[in-house]
Amino acid sequence: MVAAHITINGVDTSLAGATPHTNLLDFLRGRGLTGAKEGCAEGECGACSVLVARPGLTELSEWVAVNACLIPAAALDGQEVVTAEGLGSATAPHPVQREMAVRGGSQCGYCTPGFICSMAAEYYRPDRSTESCDGHGEHGPNGFDLHALSGNLCRCTGYRPIRDAAYAVGTPADDDPFAHRRTEPSPEPVPTVLREEGNTFVRPANLGEALRLLREHPEATVVAGCTDWGVEVNIRARRAEYVLAVDRLPELRGLRVESDHIDIGAALTLTEIERRLAGRVPLLAELFPQFASRLIRNSATLGGNLGTGSPIGDAPPVLLALDATLVLVDADAEREVALADYFTGYRQTVRRPDELIRSIRLPLPLSPLTAFHKIAKRRFDDISSVAVAFALDIDDGVIRKARIGLGGVAATPLRAEETEAALTDRPWSAETVDAAARVLGAEGTPQDDHRASAGYRAAMLGQSLRKLFAETTEAVPS
Repeated sequence: MVAAHITINGVDTSLAGATPHTNLLDFLRGRGLTGAKEGCAEGECGACSVLVARPGLTELSEWVAVNACLIPAAALDGQEVVTAEGLGSATAPHPVQREMAVRGGSQCGYCTPGFICSMAAEYYRPDRSTESCDGHGEHGPNGFDLHALSGNLCRCTGYRPIRDAAYAVGTPADDDPFAHRRTEPSPEPVPTVLREEGNTFVRPANLGEALRLLREHPEATVVAGCTDWGVEVNIRARRAEYVLAVDRLPELRGLRVESDHIDIGAALTLTEIERRLAGRVPLLAELFPQFASRLIRNSATLGGNLGTGSPIGDAPPVLLALDATLVLVDADAEREVALADYFTGYRQTVRRPDELIRSIRLPLPLSPLTAFHKIAKRRFDDISSVAVAFALDIDDGVIRKARIGLGGVAATPLRAEETEAALTDRPWSAETVDAAARVLGAEGTPQDDHRASAGYRAAMLGQSLRKLFAETTEAVPS
């Protein structure tokens, strides 16, 4: 078998010596590329940001910024990585580096390389243009989307000069090699087997091989973007004897819109889903900007978010409101399971050890009235204290169908079925909403923890329904 390797800043680099749990950040720093730093080791600070060449909406390459602290180095076998050192130098700085310097966007410099890489990914975004300015302070006159820098934290410079640098960058020059790279196909996924220190990392060639290996190794830890497992490795020193990577399996990366449903591949990143749907599912479009940061969304997948069985993931409440089902597949067959029946206990699901989530299926047509309310201590990039998603069908002032998904209020994500019943076939009125809000406040088993008290959670559940009513009616408060 060909030795595992990564192209780093244009140099072919062997993965020899890397273990299945060696993350890309440690691998880079071990080879003298110390621009990327470890700040939080959880994907929240962006100090470790680097660029990876990946397929965009076509098979041509795009530069994507990711958290190097979370991704196993082995997962980049055969791929291309660019660090801040590879973008430019002190004598020949990259345009992004130059603007950060001249506009005072760097002081201590710890966070700067991460900002540089995230900014460079936006600099090379194919559809960035002055026409993408939205006039609300989110995009600059050059079309730069400031949300591209979400997940990058600075503690000494302040964000104004960094924003100024982002809004000052122009467009790539004709001879820019990184811009030219976008005209070429992205690297093909490479089947990988890496064994070190008694542990194994495997990237199978296709879904059939993955399912065969999973049957042979039911204890395997399945990873895609590694935004959850990477934290376990870094913070809790977890080690897996057998890691199975499914993030590049083509069978898990499709998105199809049929007459009666939408199929979303379990290994598509949230950024890819957002771009491919382009607002077609408004409830998902409302979720994406509130789901962690752009850096995380560039790696995280719906399959991973559901596969962990976490009760505080932001995607499950939205998918529950959308009445989603999951297509589970093993080596012999596949089955479809309603998401409402998928979770069985704290981080427990009906998925068997030899099964993978192949896709998430959303029935059509979609409910016309939807909303996602995330209650957290920070506006962005935070874990929800309570997450509520609504999908309502209202005809002639009467609620004909109601689907409400909840997160953070029980050991599992759940449907608020009692509240749904309290709304169905009743008028969409303040009286109906107030009565149903009292029911919603008692759904689940809200508890006291470090994020919120049980009383606060119950109050927020009820208020979320009242907020939806206030935002979607023309009623004038008395």
